[in-house]
Amino acid sequence: MIDLKVVNAALGEFEERGISRESVIEAIGTALATAYKKEYGKRGQVVRAKFDINTGTTEFFQIKFVVDEERVWFPSEPELDENGQPIPQEQDANAPKDEDDERVRFDPEKHILVEDARRIKKDVEVDDELIFPLETHEDFGRIAAQTAKQVIIQKIREAEKISILGEFEGREGEVISGTVQRMERGNIFLDLGRAQAIMPYDEQIPGERFRQGERVRAYLYSVEEGPRGVMIRVSRSHPRFLVKLFEQEAPELASGVIEIRAVAREPGSRSKVAVHALDEHTDPVGALVGQRGVRVSTVMSELGGEKIDIIEWSEEIAHFIEDALSPAKVLDVQIDEDEHRAEVEVSEDQQSLAIGRGGQNVRLAAKLTGWRIDIHSAEGDSVAETNDEGAVTINDNTDEQAEDATTEQTEKDEETSNVSKDEDTDGKDESKATEVDDTDDKEPAAQASDKKTKARDKKD
Repeated sequence: MIDLKVVNAALGEFEERGISRESVIEAIGTALATAYKKEYGKRGQVVRAKFDINTGTTEFFQIKFVVDEERVWFPSEPELDENGQPIPQEQDANAPKDEDDERVRFDPEKHILVEDARRIKKDVEVDDELIFPLETHEDFGRIAAQTAKQVIIQKIREAEKISILGEFEGREGEVISGTVQRMERGNIFLDLGRAQAIMPYDEQIPGERFRQGERVRAYLYSVEEGPRGVMIRVSRSHPRFLVKLFEQEAPELASGVIEIRAVAREPGSRSKVAVHALDEHTDPVGALVGQRGVRVSTVMSELGGEKIDIIEWSEEIAHFIEDALSPAKVLDVQIDEDEHRAEVEVSEDQQSLAIGRGGQNVRLAAKLTGWRIDIHSAEGDSVAETNDEGAVTINDNTDEQAEDATTEQTEKDEETSNVSKDEDTDGKDESKATEVDDTDDKEPAAQASDKKTKARDKKD
């Protein structure tokens, strides 16, 4: 008889790990059935066990499946040699010759014909199971006991895997928190409590370093069942990580009053976010920025100081592209629908801001809008071009100017802390963030408003 004190103690431990009592009891029953078959069973026999947690006793049963002659084929009588021993054959004469024939070999230990089964139980049908009680044994040999132990371990691992899958599969697309367990070959392994997550090197923010035991937040983007257990993958460079961080800071975004339409991100360096308000009385840019820039500053701090440009999404492609290139001031935008390309004209003093260091500004704008963007000077000369892959081709001299202008702009950002403050007509303060101030120290929201006003004046 099994020691119930040991079993109950194990049940309590497994329940703490999220494994149900039923799963453990089922594992014990399966293990006992395996041990019984190994010690006392016959080849082909199907044995099941019912373990009673209250009394500690076990009942054993043999299972036979009801079949008809269309489901099975019967082996032929073997030919005997001079000594009366069966002559080995490569294939039974009655075995199916056609590959499409799905009949299986009839085994009296696990099959019973429907005619015979109905003598035992009148209403039995094909594919039903008949249960026959077996003699109870509780003394198993060393090998059988070892086999039972292996079965219990395997079943409990499977139950734990199912439990972890059930918990984390429903959390895909969420931000989770874990502690750094170890770093291995560039990958970071996080301890999530009941499970372990991996943050591949490509999903990390460049330049970020973590210490063992440090608490880390990341975006859960994949939960898969692998040969070694559940594989949970997280990311800090995923664009959705940025969106989820803003959802935690901005109730308007979480409730659906505003929505993020597009994100272009170069992790650890800069991001552009296009936001749209479903309620015309809500300022979408101000909602993400927060009072005195507290919301966007919190997200930037979580991302290691990554600069974030927030612009208002527009259905008018020309206006959208114009805003996406902020902080640069755009003179004109010409749209080529057939080529899916936009030609943007900027003045000479705005070329470097429009391009950005290494073409970053125009590259992010192209990713954000989904359009190829070409920057032209007021004289019509091509300054920079983007292709379908987002790569930027820049004139060498313009690139050097962009480096200098971006460096100067970064210093200005640090001095102003990327936050400017406006006062409305009612005397209320309304804070908006600007990650790259223009030369007139205007914030993106103000720039967008000026640009739209000028565009309307041109149309009129």
